[in-house]
Amino acid sequence: MIIRTMNEEDLPSVHEIECSIFSKPWSAADFLDSIKNRRNIYLVVEEQDEIAAYCGLWGVAGEGQIYNVAVKQALRGRGIGCFMLSALIELGRKQGLGTFTLEVRVSNLAAIALYRKLGFKDAGVRKNFYNAPAEDALIMWLK
Repeated sequence: MIIRTMNEEDLPSVHEIECSIFSKPWSAADFLDSIKNRRNIYLVVEEQDEIAAYCGLWGVAGEGQIYNVAVKQALRGRGIGCFMLSALIELGRKQGLGTFTLEVRVSNLAAIALYRKLGFKDAGVRKNFYNAPAEDALIMWLK
């Protein structure tokens, strides 16, 4: 596995994964805007010359808001998400970010377990944060 910064050439593959996983996927243009912002960090994981996973964060006021954590369905359970998020957090710390936060569907038990393994703590619930289907989000922080 190779982990590296997301670039514009990755966007078709990233968008394909995004559409296969999320009910309200970001557009390729959304990703392009995000990777062009110097305060943001977006990573991809390559395996056998294909994008296997991606994630990103927006750096704002010393905090990293984590977005777009995705691993191809067929590749889950192999530690790719942990590897990728650990690298993202490390890069964020090198850029001076002291805390990290994210929201996750309350039903996404695998993701919640991964975030807890990385040291994230539950901080609250955002009622009806998600739609398609409607669901609450668990707010988590790593300090």
